[in-house]
Amino acid sequence: MNGEQLKVKTRAGGVVYGTMLSVARNPRWAATIAGLGLDYVIIDSEHAPRGRSEIADLIAGLGGVDIVPIVRVPIPSSHYITMALDAGAQGVLAPYCETREEVQEVVAATKWRPLKGELVRRVVEQGKFPSEASREYLEKRNENSVCIIGIESVPAMEALEDIVTIDGVDAIFVGPNDLSISLGVPDQYDHPVYESALRTIIATCEARNVPVLIHHQTPDLSQKWLREGARFVLHCTETRAVHNAFRAEFGAIRAVGKEIDGGVATEVGESRETI
Repeated sequence: MNGEQLKVKTRAGGVVYGTMLSVARNPRWAATIAGLGLDYVIIDSEHAPRGRSEIADLIAGLGGVDIVPIVRVPIPSSHYITMALDAGAQGVLAPYCETREEVQEVVAATKWRPLKGELVRRVVEQGKFPSEASREYLEKRNENSVCIIGIESVPAMEALEDIVTIDGVDAIFVGPNDLSISLGVPDQYDHPVYESALRTIIATCEARNVPVLIHHQTPDLSQKWLREGARFVLHCTETRAVHNAFRAEFGAIRAVGKEIDGGVATEVGESRETI
């Protein structure tokens, strides 16, 4: 799957599956991820301490395994977006957008690279290109670029109806940790206020045929919101998945060890990672 195919499938109401890479840096991780049947991964550079070259190497590894690489940039800035795309990303996730102007900058850099400055502002705001040849060239060059906008606060929700009207927005991302804090119910993902906010976001996006991805960390939450309309599934991180898998397997092994030596089976809690 490439970026264009991902956009076509989600716009048609199909379900796509992905996860976020929070610490993976070595390109050899691509072989492990390839065996999971995922459609895309999001490489985090907002909270993860990755440099430009590390992101490029990881994307190069993913290039041979038919998974769409998307980078979550540190801030909604054209500077970071073009760096991610130049490194080989087929899309960007711009976090914590709250205004039309921020989103237009993201769209301009994602969809019309390398056009810049006043000329790209004319494209985004007025639909005016230097020429028809330039339009066709830029559309072809950026056909695999996926533009995902992060809605992670109450002001962002209030601006959402306007944001989803901007041509070039391919999906809306919800960050549950940030959004729940902004709503006054930190990490309370079963709270009626939080659930109502998600339903409002999904309904607003569905009205414009813009898919929604919500970065939940547990299967129960990912399944619940898949049923409620979040067809662009973004589940867990590689670090949390590894932690929970080892927790479950070693929990079973330690239980047998306790039977044998009479010791105490160490209890290991679930991962507390939130990004």
